[in-house]
Amino acid sequence: MERIDELQRDGLKLIQDPDCFCFGTDAVLLADFASARPGEKVMDLCAASSVVSTLMYARCPEAFYTGLELQPKQADMGRRSIKMNGLSGRLTMVEGDLRKAETLFPRASFDVVTANPPCMPPDSLKATSEEVAIARSEICCTLEDVIRAASYLLKYHGRFYIVYKPSRLAELFEKLLAYRLEPKTMQLVFPYKDREPEQVLIGASKQGGRQMRILPPLITYEKPGVYTRQMLQVYGQDGHHLPLADTSRRATGQ
Repeated sequence: MERIDELQRDGLKLIQDPDCFCFGTDAVLLADFASARPGEKVMDLCAASSVVSTLMYARCPEAFYTGLELQPKQADMGRRSIKMNGLSGRLTMVEGDLRKAETLFPRASFDVVTANPPCMPPDSLKATSEEVAIARSEICCTLEDVIRAASYLLKYHGRFYIVYKPSRLAELFEKLLAYRLEPKTMQLVFPYKDREPEQVLIGASKQGGRQMRILPPLITYEKPGVYTRQMLQVYGQDGHHLPLADTSRRATGQ
């Protein structure tokens, strides 16, 4: 059943359906990590119901955002969310397959591309609904598919931002370099300061230089149920909209 969630940012809301898929911490991290500048065109791949674009709009309302989503219901919720928020002049939702990006958009037509792609093995989520399985596992697109699409869509020196699983970091670097996306910034996200990381955030530049910055780690919790100051800043300092992110999906690529 659909619901309307308050994002606690400038009155923005998002239509979601728990029976299909609801955004998780990864999407919020990505929207905070990525940057857009006034007038830039931003593409969000694997957009679901447009959460990353909407959160990025709250930080930079002068940019133009497009979400590309494969699943019809998610794309429809995204379009209705955009209309509900009165953002039709700034946000657009396109239903389509990123593997066919060249049939949907001109080459080098975006300044920024973001992606929160599925990263689980195709057969790992048999007990979930088809919609959730597609959103979280590599049934309909692989990491290479996502990076190939990003490289095609980006302008020269355009910026690519992705949130992914640290266990696949070597593969991620390999694919980025193969498609001329040079890693420029990296930040690991740890659930607690003494645990292994659950997410990695990467910023890359199309045909950029070879130097990369390793940012200080981001720690999610001080103790169970208590977010760190870092994480409260990601979500908004008062933390009011923390419950809207489905933390059960951390480290799944969504």
